[in-house]
Amino acid sequence: MMALLCALQWSGGPAWANTEAADKKPVILVVGDSLSAEYGLQRGSGWVSLIAQRLQAKSAAYQIRNTSISGDTTSGGVSRLPAALSQYQPEIVIIELGANDALRGLSLSATEKNLSTMISLSQQAQARVLLLGMQIPPNYGRQYTERFQALFSRLSSQHDTALTPFLMEGIATDRSMFQADGIHPNEQAQSILADNVWAQLAPMITPLP
Repeated sequence: MMALLCALQWSGGPAWANTEAADKKPVILVVGDSLSAEYGLQRGSGWVSLIAQRLQAKSAAYQIRNTSISGDTTSGGVSRLPAALSQYQPEIVIIELGANDALRGLSLSATEKNLSTMISLSQQAQARVLLLGMQIPPNYGRQYTERFQALFSRLSSQHDTALTPFLMEGIATDRSMFQADGIHPNEQAQSILADNVWAQLAPMITPLP
């Protein structure tokens, strides 16, 4: 089965930029699940960490705050986003949620509504949004699978956000890219995930003069 997603235990995301100077940089806020929370990985090896390293290497004037929680759903994201927006006042919000909703067979209408609310809250806070698209295995039924895949592009169009069409592009059908559970990408896969995100994030960031 295509190993596409998340769930299970909490493995909080890493924190960066704790210095006074770094705290003055604009924030990229990541709100996601285990795919972004370094589940089963060595700390600092996940795609969010790799993006942070790229930003530093390119002297981009941003810091990353990763608030991802393994097993989270879009409902959880809606609940905790307002506090994160208030705390970090991000310039960019990366939303990586929805996979757990689909794997649990939750209402796709509710999933879409929750993601729409998260995008609206972010934009109301003057943040730009990068939405990360997901897919689920076909054994969930063709109609459900196709509806889930389509909701990300529809939301991106409705709210005029940036979109990574499929976070797991390039690894989804390659078993060697996954941990022993067959669900979570391994360390080798993280650079590919980072490339998939970076393709859309790079045009959104501003290099230092």
